Amino acid sequence: MILCFDIGGSAIKIAHAHAVDDIRTTGTRPTPGRDRDAFMAVLKQALQDAPQPPRRVAVSIAGVIDPDTGRAQVANIPCLNERALHAELEGELGLPVDLANDADCFALAEAVTGAGRGHDVVLGLILGTGVGGGLVIRGELINASGGFAGEWGHGPVAQRTLGQPPVSLPVLACGCGQSGCLDTLCGARGMEALHRHLHDNESLDSRAIVEGWQAGNPNAMRTIEIWTELLAGPLSMIQNLIGADVMTVGGGLSNSAPLIAGLDRATRARILRRITRPLIVPAECRIEPGLVGAAILAFRQDQR
Repeated sequence: MILCFDIGGSAIKIAHAHAVDDIRTTGTRPTPGRDRDAFMAVLKQALQDAPQPPRRVAVSIAGVIDPDTGRAQVANIPCLNERALHAELEGELGLPVDLANDADCFALAEAVTGAGRGHDVVLGLILGTGVGGGLVIRGELINASGGFAGEWGHGPVAQRTLGQPPVSLPVLACGCGQSGCLDTLCGARGMEALHRHLHDNESLDSRAIVEGWQAGNPNAMRTIEIWTELLAGPLSMIQNLIGADVMTVGGGLSNSAPLIAGLDRATRARILRRITRPLIVPAECRIEPGLVGAAILAFRQDQR
């Protein structure tokens, strides 16, 4: 059995994995974000509560392990930031630990058990609170040793003038330290900021914007037009570079199938290769993909 954790800024999800297709969730615990001892105590308690001694511990975390230094960059869990997290977890828990970024775990789960199964190149796209992703090639994470590959939401690439009629967009500061990132305008919070900018500070949450777009509300339709164009250009360049067989989308915005279908059509219209089938599709792994992806990594390591 593998003990699995999906660790986010607000909650730690726990599961017992007996096989890739037999992952049993056992609940969540609040994340002690500023107290390292309390954080480790949550993991140790889950280890004690396990129905049998685990062979390994698998961890999906909302952060990145720097492949050069081995240190974690976990902005929303300050007590873990800039620590040699992998080594510390193995020392505290006394078991082999497999640790990966949550977006990478999502991408791996989709490649193995979700919409990407059977494909060689799978890009997992996160369109949730923010924008992120992970890349799997022939069943293996490109970030097998940690790193930032797949983080397509960051970098000063967001267009500043677009739409018909054209509109000028703000260059917003991003949590990564740069300005003009897709993350600032294209995740759920970004879509809301975009809507406020376009419509005299009209404040709607992302769900209401998408529902308004589907109902034919002119303001919401304008917002989704600009949002789609903002994303389609960068995604087409990514596709021309990596030649993904499929881009599978998770996060809250993926719950709208028409929204993802519109993004798919706009992206395919901009790429060099003409693809008549859908390229960008909703995720299919619905059983906590962070836990599933972490479990896949651990089972593979256990078999080596």
